[in-house]
Amino acid sequence: MKYLLTAICALTVAITYCQAQSKPNVIFIYADDLGYGDLGCYGATKLKTPNLDQLARQGIRFTNAHSTSATCTPSRYAIMTGQYPWRKQGTGILPGDAALIIPSDKTTLPGVFKKAGYSTGIVGKWHLGLGEKTEKNWNGEIRPGPNETGFDYSFIFPATADRVPTVFLENHRVVAADPADPIAVDYAAKIGDEPTGKENPDLLKMQASPDHGHNNTIVNGVGRIGYMTGGKLARWTDEEMPLTFLEKSKQFITENKGRAFFLYYSLTEPHVPRVPSTIFKGKSGLGLRGDAILQLDWSVGEIMKHVQALGIEKNTIIIFSSDNGPVLDDGYQDGAVTQLNGHTPAGPLRGGKYSAFEAGTRVPFIISWPGTVQPKTSTALVCQIDFIASFSALLNQPVTPGDAGDSQNQLNAFFGRSGSGRNELVTQGGALGFIRGDWKYISPNSGPANTGINLTNIETGNLPTPQLYNLREDIGEKNNLADKYPEKVKEMETLLKKTQQNSR
Repeated sequence: MKYLLTAICALTVAITYCQAQSKPNVIFIYADDLGYGDLGCYGATKLKTPNLDQLARQGIRFTNAHSTSATCTPSRYAIMTGQYPWRKQGTGILPGDAALIIPSDKTTLPGVFKKAGYSTGIVGKWHLGLGEKTEKNWNGEIRPGPNETGFDYSFIFPATADRVPTVFLENHRVVAADPADPIAVDYAAKIGDEPTGKENPDLLKMQASPDHGHNNTIVNGVGRIGYMTGGKLARWTDEEMPLTFLEKSKQFITENKGRAFFLYYSLTEPHVPRVPSTIFKGKSGLGLRGDAILQLDWSVGEIMKHVQALGIEKNTIIIFSSDNGPVLDDGYQDGAVTQLNGHTPAGPLRGGKYSAFEAGTRVPFIISWPGTVQPKTSTALVCQIDFIASFSALLNQPVTPGDAGDSQNQLNAFFGRSGSGRNELVTQGGALGFIRGDWKYISPNSGPANTGINLTNIETGNLPTPQLYNLREDIGEKNNLADKYPEKVKEMETLLKKTQQNSR
């Protein structure tokens, strides 16, 4: 009876919203490596983020919201598929030449919107693979890709800004590809005779950190991961690349203002290499990472202003979040470590990117829908993996049985109608974490306790013995209560194993 009433309530909410706002536009803005403490609305005092602070004031700011994973590819996989990434092999951080890992015959987030009659687009970082295999013709059509997973329009770069190829793809083709200068990519061995960061450090405008691997082909004075030749006209410059993504996003919004649209605007900031546009360089006082966050905030403000100028703000949901927690030195010597100036990217949380601790997956998360969603702060446990089930319910588009099995309908929490969200959540760092109520269990893991003092220097959360934390009393996960509450450890371990064994 309890579950029936819950289902009826959720359906009533969905019907009410759809009647009040027929097919609302949805803009999902996804930051890259932004920490829980990087925004003013989440406690930052050394960085000014007025636009995101305004978005939070007019919407719901979640304090217990998560990506599924502490790194980028798996978090994005979960959003697209509604499936925990640890259920499928090959969902770790992908190289730039990886094959597509999103199934084209399953329910996807953009696919839900497309079935509901939406125009769907992605602009920005993709990092979920392209084509059917690693070897691909970068000089011809590259498919399958975003367009085969539910997007009508795509303007992306393949992986991350620190990986080759450093080119834009619009739908299935590299932008400005030149048949006379064919592109080739290799991650196993050097190709061609272009200078590398390892062999020609004197050509770098940003020195690579030792042992990070960012010392292969130099593009725009920055050493990258992987080797690339050709495509001179097609290569973007770091300073203008985010501005191009912003302009393409605004263009997509303008072209679709007369119909319902879903835009996935996937930012590159503040992921490395941090090469913000000239107008932001040196403005934060916190090095290039801080400058990149200022640029990120400005970009969000430009989207907000554009939506308002088109007169569609009352019928547009804007969601903002990050794919994982923060990292400082992630491959380049850019002042992120030496110029912190008292800033705490993780806020009160422990860990960061790559970590099973809270800072790995607890991220900024804001939902704004002016006139429909009332401003508030929510402590509900929510996760990005729940977008598929939630928007499927909102748009009355049932998910195909067997698809998106880990996604839950959290409309009541997302739209502030309930202070409760998920009952439990599995998070993925080096080890798996299991959150239920106020408690968090981290499974034993034999991996290193730190990513490496000479590398990213982040606590991984790995221990050979179980960990148990009460997050309500100890959000910083400083006091391991596993020995004090062995029965609770056993309970959480059993629940985690049950989730793992429950094939979705």
